[in-house]
Amino acid sequence: MKSPSRRLFAGLAFLIATCGVQAQTWPSQPVKIIVPFTAGTGMDTIARAVGPRLGERLGQPVTVQNMPGASGNIGADAVAKARPDGHTVLMGANTMLMASQLYPNVPFDPVKDFSSVSLAAWGTLMLVTNPKTGIKTLPELVAVAKARPGAIAFGSPGVGTPHHMAMELFKARTGLFMLHVPYRGTAGYITDLLSGEVNVGFLPVHIAQGFVNSGKLTALAVGSPKRHPVAPGVATFGELGVKDVEVDLWYAFFAPAKTPAPVVTRLNTEIAAILRQPDIKELLGKAGMDAAASSTDELTALTAKDYPRWGEVIRRNGIKAE
Repeated sequence: MKSPSRRLFAGLAFLIATCGVQAQTWPSQPVKIIVPFTAGTGMDTIARAVGPRLGERLGQPVTVQNMPGASGNIGADAVAKARPDGHTVLMGANTMLMASQLYPNVPFDPVKDFSSVSLAAWGTLMLVTNPKTGIKTLPELVAVAKARPGAIAFGSPGVGTPHHMAMELFKARTGLFMLHVPYRGTAGYITDLLSGEVNVGFLPVHIAQGFVNSGKLTALAVGSPKRHPVAPGVATFGELGVKDVEVDLWYAFFAPAKTPAPVVTRLNTEIAAILRQPDIKELLGKAGMDAAASSTDELTALTAKDYPRWGEVIRRNGIKAE
C-alpha cells in the first residue's frame, strides 16, 4: 500500500506530465477569440488585427466571434465556462470589471474565473469642457462645481461606460456634485458636448484632441499616469494636484481559469511579439489605442487592483445598469 506522501508525489507527477502533454499538443484545433461587444469596437479591432498573425504562429486558424450583450457580461461568461484548454480566449477590457458589478447576479467572477494572458493596448481618456462654460482649467472646473453644486452637467455614452465611471471617480476624489446626462451611445453624447448641451465630459484622447485643436472643446486633463504623445501640452490629473484619478481604458487577453500554464505562457509570448510589430502599432494607433503587452503577473495585478476600485465607485453612487 502506497503511503500518503507517495500518492501525493504520484499525483503531482501525473499533473505535471498532463500539463506537459497538453502544452506539446496545443493547439490541436482552431483557437477562438470571443469579443463580448459588436464589430467595430476597440476590442474587435484588436482581436481582428492579432488573430490572423496568432494563427500563423500557432499553426492553427484563429477565428473571432462577437458575442455582445449585457455590457460584455454574456461573452465573458461564455469564456469563463469554456473548457480551459487554450482553444477559447477572451478579448476583454477593464469594462469587464465594471460591468460585472453593475448587473445583479452576474454568474462569473472577473478576477477568479480567468487566467491572465497579456495586456493588448491602452486608451487614454481626456477630460474636456465646452468653451461656452468659460472654464479653461481643471482648478476652475473644481471651483465652479463647488460653488454651484449641480450647475455643471456632464455627459457620457451611457450609464456604466468608462466615460461615466471616470467622471464618478473624479467627483469622488474632489468631492464635487455634477449632474450626469447619460446618452445611448457615443454619437449623441459628442454632438451635445460640442453644442454645449452638456458642459463637460471624458473623451478618448485621439478624438478629443482634434476638437481641442479646432477650438471646439477645451482640454482640462488626461487620465493617464503620464502625458500622452497626442496631447503633450495637457497635464495629468496628478500634475494638477488631483491624485488617484488614473482612468485609462485598457484592453487585454484572458483565458478560462485553470488553463495550463505552458499554454498561457505560449499565448503571452506570441501575442506580445505581434503587438511589437510596427504595422500593428500603427493600426491600433489609428483606432485611438496604444499597443502594449505585459506579463501575465502584471495583468493579474492590474485586475486585482482595478476590480475593488471600480466596485467602490459603483456601490458608493448606487450605479446600476440600465
